[in-house]
Amino acid sequence: MISIEDCIALCGLDREKIKAIAEHEHIPEIAAAALASYLLNHEGGEFEIRQIIVDDLKAALAEGDRARASELLMALREFMQERSIH
Repeated sequence: MISIEDCIALCGLDREKIKAIAEHEHIPEIAAAALASYLLNHEGGEFEIRQIIVDDLKAALAEGDRARASELLMALREFMQERSIH
């Protein structure tokens, strides 16, 4: 049986970024891993993922959830560095 960890490992992103996509799209993490894989192999998909994380970061700040905002900020920085996005 393939686990969620296997799916995340195969999609090209780490769990924190998958969690952000799942939150944003209101879908389970397994579906978010599939979406991430699709987006990473689709023209402009990296920018869509960046925007998803930014949207989640803004929502966390608006809700006053500083801990989650901090996690998302780190995920955004890592993603942009890994993908050389500016």
